[in-house]
Amino acid sequence: MVQIGYTMMTEQANPRSLVEGVVAAERAGFDFSVTSDHYFPWLESQGHAPYAWSVLGAAAQATSRIPLMTYVTCPTVRYHPAVVAQKAATMQSLSQGRFRLGLGSGENLNEHVTGGGWPTAKVRLDMLEEAVEIIRALFSGETVNHQGAYFDVADARLWDLPDELPPIGIAVSGERSCSLAGRLADLVIATEPKKELIDAFDRHGGQGKPRVGQLPVCYDPDRDAAIARAHDQFRWAFAGWPVNSELPGPSGFEGATSFVTPRDVAEGIPCGDDVDHFVEAVRPYAEAGFTEIALVQVGGGHQLPFIDWAERELLPALREL
Repeated sequence: MVQIGYTMMTEQANPRSLVEGVVAAERAGFDFSVTSDHYFPWLESQGHAPYAWSVLGAAAQATSRIPLMTYVTCPTVRYHPAVVAQKAATMQSLSQGRFRLGLGSGENLNEHVTGGGWPTAKVRLDMLEEAVEIIRALFSGETVNHQGAYFDVADARLWDLPDELPPIGIAVSGERSCSLAGRLADLVIATEPKKELIDAFDRHGGQGKPRVGQLPVCYDPDRDAAIARAHDQFRWAFAGWPVNSELPGPSGFEGATSFVTPRDVAEGIPCGDDVDHFVEAVRPYAEAGFTEIALVQVGGGHQLPFIDWAERELLPALREL
């Protein structure tokens, strides 16, 4: 049976609301949760970008059952991998073993803020591979000294390691990232239901490991209102990954998605309150081999009505997949 997750999307809600949402999701019976890690929203209409790791720490204390996960953190530009390792170990201890560290090669939108420039896609993956190796080394509990192509680590050691180390997930979008994930990750992460990504992950060593997908949805009893909100706040998703990883700010996404119509959004994001429509949007992920699918309810102020509806109607229907 496919597990269904809830997304704390930092780009669209303030910190307290994010925690309130995951508490409600746990109570409603969602199987797991994920959290984005942004410095900017995609569009100004979303309006938020709190520090994800503080939100996660609060969520760990406010919940008792639901697993937590970054979806995803970039451990290469804005954060040094040695710091990410410390944060992940701390989160695993705070959550009593409920945390998974999702990693990716990042977006210029969030990483440019430290002023170091934005590397090419090839370099970003090279940096990610080296970062994962550093994090794994620190998870061993040993003192780490490292001089690499991109990172230096001097006499680093994690003093508070949990009994069970947090699993590491890697986000994929093509053959090379699938190879990296298959070799170095405990699970794979993707935002599109592409079976070829799962197959490539398996070829490179990922067989039997969890595979986690994500799907935006927009619940509202008024379908027209749901479409309008999804178009206003989530049309950035239709620009495509090559664009999404490169643009440096919300104004760029405003321009890049000016051609996206409400009809385009309605065709790509399930909107309204038709349970069958939502189930059919999730089905391709299950058929592609994903074992877990995190839903993103569009609109920071619309989380609790969505969660109530999901508990009553959507989750029971999705359990049949």
